[in-house]
Amino acid sequence: MDPEAARNARDSLDLVIHMSNILDTGLDRHSLSVLIALSELGFNPEALAAVVKEFRRETPASSSVQSSAPSAP
Repeated sequence: MDPEAARNARDSLDLVIHMSNILDTGLDRHSLSVLIALSELGFNPEALAAVVKEFRRETPASSSVQSSAPSAP
């Protein structure tokens, strides 16, 4: 990738991160870059959003199960 293309990609990702922060999505830089890459590969953005929502729904339940499990001596 030439330096100009790399700079444009970095600027675009910075813009997406800024919009994500304004919308309070809770997605970090790495997650956003993965989602963008998947979208560029042809994955449906609405389907990706549904997957992110599903993971978020499942995560609190699994973390509460782990925290309530007895710890080993």
